[in-house]
Amino acid sequence: MANFAFNIALSKVGQYFQNVDSGSPANARIIVVPIETTGIEADATLKDYDNLSALLGGTSNEQTTMGRKTLAGANITITVDDANDRLDIDVDDLVWLAATGNAVSALVFCYDPDNTVGTDADLIPLTKHDFVVTPDGSDITAQIAAAGLFRATS
Repeated sequence: MANFAFNIALSKVGQYFQNVDSGSPANARIIVVPIETTGIEADATLKDYDNLSALLGGTSNEQTTMGRKTLAGANITITVDDANDRLDIDVDDLVWLAATGNAVSALVFCYDPDNTVGTDADLIPLTKHDFVVTPDGSDITAQIAAAGLFRATS
């Protein structure tokens, strides 16, 4: 599960993932951004950022050697669990082949309303997940959590 949801997305995470899963709008995607260990800000600071540009404008750095991952509807599973009064969201495992570069401490999942245009200022950070790894040229797989990426409950 997520370490936290960003303040701007507290009531919207499920909707943003549903937008991507349903293909409406057609070019909406989830963008996964690896964040370097060096300079990473505290969760209390990170959760206040309203877009990826602002987050990366602080002391946190994107690990660009590994690169971002883009998730479309086929990569997302949404389960409405009426028996337990919750919505569960999961995504396919993320794999970086022959990963190199600086050490990583987190993955930030962002909503991109249209991945054909725009900038990091358009990306809305949704959730942050601790993911500590030092790339050494081997493949890296991120299974966000066996229980899933995010759970919304009433």
